[in-house]
Amino acid sequence: MAKDWTAYQDSLKSFSESKGEPDWLLVNRIEALEMISEKFIPRVDRFDYRDWELFPAPVFNEEKANGNVPDFSKIGNEPLLVQEAGRTIMEQLPNELLEQGVIFTDLFTALIKYPELVKKYLFQAVPADENKLTAYHTAFLNSGLFLYVPKNVKVDLPFAAEFIVSETAPLIPHILIVGDTNAEFTYVDHFNGNKSSAPIASIVTEVIAESGAQIHVQGMDAFAEQTLVYANRRGIAKRDAHIDWALAVMNDGNTLADFTTKLLKQGATSDAKIVALSTGDQLQGIVTKVLNLASNTTGHIHQHGAITQRGTLTFNGIGQIIKGARFADAQQETRILALSREAHGDANPILLIDENEVQAGHAASIGQVDQDDLYYLMSRGIQKEIAERLVVRGFLGTVISAFSVQSVERELVEAIERKLKRL
Repeated sequence: MAKDWTAYQDSLKSFSESKGEPDWLLVNRIEALEMISEKFIPRVDRFDYRDWELFPAPVFNEEKANGNVPDFSKIGNEPLLVQEAGRTIMEQLPNELLEQGVIFTDLFTALIKYPELVKKYLFQAVPADENKLTAYHTAFLNSGLFLYVPKNVKVDLPFAAEFIVSETAPLIPHILIVGDTNAEFTYVDHFNGNKSSAPIASIVTEVIAESGAQIHVQGMDAFAEQTLVYANRRGIAKRDAHIDWALAVMNDGNTLADFTTKLLKQGATSDAKIVALSTGDQLQGIVTKVLNLASNTTGHIHQHGAITQRGTLTFNGIGQIIKGARFADAQQETRILALSREAHGDANPILLIDENEVQAGHAASIGQVDQDDLYYLMSRGIQKEIAERLVVRGFLGTVISAFSVQSVERELVEAIERKLKRL
């Protein structure tokens, strides 16, 4: 029997009021609530997730933080935001960035202090009416952050966000990142949910790069086995803007990921590097897409993954060049290592080209660990199991080395080691 989503309207209004949200956001929430029953579940090529329970009943009471927080004595002066169980427990932004107009705060604070600025960009990349998943997220989003870097501001230190998941309720964070004209910065986040019993995580990240902005986004997801994960990270790059992604999908549970970048104006570029590791009976479907919507745009996709035991990993890489996007460039490469006979991998390259004067290409492969590499390592006295882990770490190294925050890079290496020890 289908849920009556309108029954949650009063609770949703009370939650919105408790957060001090502007009226326009509540209107968006109520409209999205009504869409959940009407909208469809998006189809993913060669990956079936239709029986997943991605739409649990919302929980509006706030969970208490468990104190599982970083060692603040080791934290320097870099921009940092820490949330646990959806509650912000630390915000840090250097004075020089404040003076330049940089905003880095939790989403609900931003909605109170900067409502018009947030309204200008919120839901621009991921509208509620796109499908059932986006409608559910918009109606019930319960945490998140807002990062805004003004015109011509270059920030050398990375903005780091740590999301510690320790609750039993659905986690539904919305992350909004905006680089104004010619802004340049790096944003890194880490979802640490290995000890959580949250039923789902519905993550939406919107990245808006105004003309000439250079935005580097790095993210690592590490949710527990019992958590179903929907991760939707979208970027919009305007004239001569650049968005690059380095994303590591290290969840232990079933995962659906949508990583899409729209190259909206002439000269926009994007480079997406994605790594994933499936173990046990885990199912992971990852769609990485770049839309070339204007001339002289360039979008590159690099996807590397490994599978152990009976895991399943599906990579769909989509490069699309629309009519009129002359001299566009869409390239993609997908590689999967299968580390057992029962592993199932699918590398699915898709090129949708509606223009003649363009460049486009793809490469895809599914194979086993190179025996020459194994032999070389074992000839140096390294045990086979350790040698296999070293080869896989090297195979995934393009994203590992891209992380700007050492603690997150270290967590990523530890996550890979933890998952590979099941070999």
